[in-house]
Amino acid sequence: MNCKLSDLRRKEVISMRDGARLGYVGDVELDTETAQLVSIVIYGKMRWLGILGREDDIVVRWDDIQIIGEETILVKSGIIHHRRKRNALSSFFWE
Repeated sequence: MNCKLSDLRRKEVISMRDGARLGYVGDVELDTETAQLVSIVIYGKMRWLGILGREDDIVVRWDDIQIIGEETILVKSGIIHHRRKRNALSSFFWE
């Protein structure tokens, strides 16, 4: 099955361990030297209408993806990595 990056963004990511809905693919990370997909990024949920920023992003390594279906992506949830995000107020005052 061939899949475009724009098609990945429409797919919901679900943990195989507990069936939790992690969110939708928001971005991907590529290795520019090898031209390979390294991971998918699920953007964190907004906190208090976005004023307080977002929760941490979830980064899932490509090797941890088990199945890419028509509408969903199943992942091993024990190996999910989070990326810290600053909230909107901290970036306003400290940048």
